[in-house]
Amino acid sequence: MNDQQFYYETMYILRPDIAEDEVTKHIDKYNKLLEEFGGTILDSQMRGKRRLAYQIAKHREGIYVQLSHQGDGQHIFKIEKAMRLSEDVIRYMTVKQEGPLPTPRPSTKSSTKADDKENPETKIESKEEQSKVSADTSTSGKDNIETKENE
Repeated sequence: MNDQQFYYETMYILRPDIAEDEVTKHIDKYNKLLEEFGGTILDSQMRGKRRLAYQIAKHREGIYVQLSHQGDGQHIFKIEKAMRLSEDVIRYMTVKQEGPLPTPRPSTKSSTKADDKENPETKIESKEEQSKVSADTSTSGKDNIETKENE
């Protein structure tokens, strides 16, 4: 049971009108605050701008950030208080997790851009494969209708 440990995941949403460099400043700010309050950061990821399920403070989109961390639990109140006082954070939530600790993942933005530059043909091939699959499924549906009519 050594690999089953407790850790916390904090998801917070920043205002969508913040510049990208300001977003990284906010992420660094909360990472540093968390370490100052006695927590250890396991993983920190910016999930990007997404549409909200409902309007929050007149915003329909938000920039999602996921932060996985460990600590004694006392640091959560302090980090959430800092988020509550910030005008740039429109929502936050911390959940206690049990299981294997998350491993830090490399940034997906830089890796996908590099992959696209190296192999632009793979993008085209995958689109062609998708169109073939959709064409196959659309014709198979027509065959089923025709066989039912013939019976």
